Amino acid sequence: TILQIQIYMLIQFKEYLTFENIYLWINFGVLPFWIILILIPNSKFTQILVNSIILPLILSCTYVYVLYQSLLLDEPIIDIFKLYLSLEDLYSLFSVDQFLLIFWIHFVAINLFLGSWVSRDGIKYNIPRKLIFLPLLIIYFSGPLGLVLYWLFRIFYAKKLGIHD
Repeated sequence: TILQIQIYMLIQFKEYLTFENIYLWINFGVLPFWIILILIPNSKFTQILVNSIILPLILSCTYVYVLYQSLLLDEPIIDIFKLYLSLEDLYSLFSVDQFLLIFWIHFVAINLFLGSWVSRDGIKYNIPRKLIFLPLLIIYFSGPLGLVLYWLFRIFYAKKLGIHD
């Protein structure tokens, strides 16, 4: 029957959603968003896909799914708070695939949010796209460094030094 086929398809889909596959989908899945953010920041397409709630919602659902799978695997979720106690605790926490993936999703989501903000802010202050490219590229790999570089460009183009905005 149709219900059995649907249940079978859901089971197959769940078996496909391994932590490794989720990691690969996230890594390759965000690349088109970064490309359109860099190449066509003013388009409606970019506004809908990158500067809206759509991508954070997808990443949040993935985050919750991985967290849920961690609970099913009886991982001690409370151990996540040990990461603040020592570098050794952080290292041991990252040795668990689920926790490492959760933090990777967090990193990807925050960097994309930051890249989106930099792109919109660069448009606001009429900073040339060629200059925005380098900070966005650095934000993709290491968010805070790209933000500082963008901030330096912004000081020059906005003609003001602001520590908040």
